[in-house]
Amino acid sequence: MSALTLISSQPGIEAASDLSDAALDYGRAALSSNTMRAYRGDWRDFQDWCAARDRSHLPATPATVANYASFLAEAGKKVPTIARKLAAIRFFHRGAGLDNPTDNAGVAAILKGIRRTVGTAARQKAPATVDVIHAMMARINADSLQGKRDRALLLLGFAGAFRRSELVAITVEDLTFSEEGVDVFLPKSKTDQEAKGQSVAILNGKALKPADRLKEWLQAAGITAGPIFRRFNRGDRLTDETLTDQAVALIVKKYADAAGLDVASLSGHSLRAGFVTSAAENRASISRIMEVTRHRDPRTVETYVRRADRFKDHAGDGFL
Repeated sequence: MSALTLISSQPGIEAASDLSDAALDYGRAALSSNTMRAYRGDWRDFQDWCAARDRSHLPATPATVANYASFLAEAGKKVPTIARKLAAIRFFHRGAGLDNPTDNAGVAAILKGIRRTVGTAARQKAPATVDVIHAMMARINADSLQGKRDRALLLLGFAGAFRRSELVAITVEDLTFSEEGVDVFLPKSKTDQEAKGQSVAILNGKALKPADRLKEWLQAAGITAGPIFRRFNRGDRLTDETLTDQAVALIVKKYADAAGLDVASLSGHSLRAGFVTSAAENRASISRIMEVTRHRDPRTVETYVRRADRFKDHAGDGFL
């Protein structure tokens, strides 16, 4: 099932053939491909769970959904994961024109209990702060083409506080170089789902020089159009294939390991978190940080600032 199937099953829309080509295109864009992929996987998991217990998955009863949510919590699933899996159940029921079994006071009460018992706080990965970035840079063989790519990727990801998906989606056409650095245009991002577009100014700076390193990579690779970060095959030959967002995490871990850092504590998100933390430690204002990170809620950034400042002006300073 797709978002389009859901739309065409609603009252007043008897079939997809009732819709114009433009309406069909907008319907297909209602949910991102990543969301649909996750929903399909979640739906298969729910089907398997129901089959093993001789329960109906479509339609499912509120009791079935409540028991499934409890099963997930007991299995150690995090609250956001449970919420997404229930969203998938809701999506496929609505698509079939059936009542939504997740819209039930009993299910809501059990979810509330799960949140209180399990908690909603995600385990944070460590930020790749500027000192971590320098340690990684020291382990990169910048004489190799792959080394140039990895160096540019890590520096751009850090300096632009990019999400993994944003980083690998950047194309040459999105770049505007200047003496100060490079402007990166994001046609669409997590906080810009309507695709109005956002620009991120990457300061070249005096030490890391991310814009210069990016230029060096593009020139060495001969990339003049299309995706800027591409994968190498097993023969270490550069391909035209765009890197996956999972590859960003692997590259971070590769150089963290080479630098003798705690690999398990770092991820692709560490680049973004590292910029925010480093900026906070450098006394940048929340508004300035948000210009780069594009966070919608300043409270998210405040969390990083508090973490960076937790030992500054400490209440115990002077007597401990």
